[in-house]
Amino acid sequence: MPRGAGAHLLAWAELLRLPALFTVPGDALAGAAAVGGRPGSRTLLAVGSSLCLYEAGMALNDWADRGEDATDRPHRPLPSGRVRPAAALAAAGALTASGLALAARAGRRTLTVALPLAATVWAYDLVLKRTPAGPAAMAAARGLDLLLGAAASGGGVRPALPSAAALAGHTLAVTVVSRGETRGGSPVAPLAALAATGSLTWALTRGTASARAPRDAARVLCGALTAAYAATSARPLLHAALNPSPPLTQRAVGGGIRAMIPLQAALAARSGALTSALLTAALAPAARRFARKVSVT
Repeated sequence: MPRGAGAHLLAWAELLRLPALFTVPGDALAGAAAVGGRPGSRTLLAVGSSLCLYEAGMALNDWADRGEDATDRPHRPLPSGRVRPAAALAAAGALTASGLALAARAGRRTLTVALPLAATVWAYDLVLKRTPAGPAAMAAARGLDLLLGAAASGGGVRPALPSAAALAGHTLAVTVVSRGETRGGSPVAPLAALAATGSLTWALTRGTASARAPRDAARVLCGALTAAYAATSARPLLHAALNPSPPLTQRAVGGGIRAMIPLQAALAARSGALTSALLTAALAPAARRFARKVSVT
């Protein structure tokens, strides 16, 4: 591959936060598990829709932040000139349309969830990000993404609400911490996120929610995945609480993003879907490997 083409692809990988993509499929799988559905073709369509809408949000985020990034993060693809702003905005629009089309293929119920999810993504990036409602909007988007998988699996989304709330709670904590990425902050946000991690860890160990899989196997797997979630999230948060500098805050945010994978897997295991839990957990090594080359924040 010519050097110029390789550099262009790397710029787009940075814009779209390629390593963070591995945190997306587990949303739909956990949602399907929560309603007792087995992953099928509609679940795959929900995964594809989630991936498109997530990447639309990444492209739109950098387009909306291009002025701020020119000062705080001039190395980012848009302020550095490696990706044109118009191209990023066009990609956000095309990816949103693709995500909604895939959701429509999965059924009317799936599209009913995808529409407010897409609206939340655009509202967050363009309007809500710097307002007090920003973290809540980001949390709502992640919770809706899990419900997307539940809707695609043919059942009602009500049984998936506790899992969606757990994922949204973790997302809320990480988003609040991320507000200190560029300039640092106080230890309050990472300490609050640590408390949220502890609460979720405790809740996940309160027993399995389904008898579809052998209870002992589900409990053991859920416990192991919960421990992986706690370790991935808590350690960088503790460092950021002790020293809330921008580099350590960025590591805490990156750890929180990667922790979504074992959290999703633990939620699937707790619902008795051991295969979905293992498939989700298998994405973690790839996320770590790509994160060494492209930042997830």
